[in-house]
Amino acid sequence: MKPTLTVGDFSRITHLSIKTLRHYHQVGLLDPDHIDPDTGYRYYTPDQIPTAQVIRRLRDLDMPIADVKAVLSTSDATARGEVIATHLDRLEAELAHTRAAVTSLRNLLERPSGAPVQHRTVAPCPAVGITAELDRSDLLAWWQGALAELHAAVQTQDLKPTGPSGGLYASEIFQEDHGRATVFIPVEGDVRSIGRVEPMVVPAAELAVITHRGSLADADLTYGELGAYTTHHEISVAGPLREYYVRDARESPDPTHWVTEIGWPIFRADHQES
Repeated sequence: MKPTLTVGDFSRITHLSIKTLRHYHQVGLLDPDHIDPDTGYRYYTPDQIPTAQVIRRLRDLDMPIADVKAVLSTSDATARGEVIATHLDRLEAELAHTRAAVTSLRNLLERPSGAPVQHRTVAPCPAVGITAELDRSDLLAWWQGALAELHAAVQTQDLKPTGPSGGLYASEIFQEDHGRATVFIPVEGDVRSIGRVEPMVVPAAELAVITHRGSLADADLTYGELGAYTTHHEISVAGPLREYYVRDARESPDPTHWVTEIGWPIFRADHQES
């Protein structure tokens, strides 16, 4: 007869609490070797120790129980490796997200005094653009794809850029998580409509402009400064927010080198840049 371990002994050996072992039994992850029909006591065997150790390490990595079951239930090393690799990829993505959030928080806490705000009169200009109604959660992916498509159109149609690429963003995107967005490149030349790409005229505007340096992940901090400025001076008016990508990923793969001008529509009486 093979040796058995009480649940208490098994707990001490594996460093899995009795409560945890009970839960793993209930969900079918780690069953006792047998249960005494009279007392209901659960017993394990030494052969189950390695399995418990694997479970403990996988759960320490926050692997879902269903995935742990998949790892334990297969003898196929490739399939087992794929389950573990998928989970590790998910952990790395979550870690990257956490690191980005920590960096953003540190930037907020260590942020220097506000950047200067300029008043600028922007004249209308011809451009090539892409416009869509979309959810805010889809904005980044759409923005990246649309800008890449525009740059390709400028090159293939032999157009001459006359300024940095930019974007127009309806307030509803931020207020209601859905709204109209446009990305554009000011150009000279005859623009042909192909797919999503269309000729357009970027409208004239009176703007309060502030420069954001670095990744757009924390551009909300610069938007906050600009919005506070226009509110304090009581010059904010309705209209799309505007961005100009003066230096972006096309010029530098390092986000710390990126430069974005953010424009807020304003009422302006002096028509002089300050």
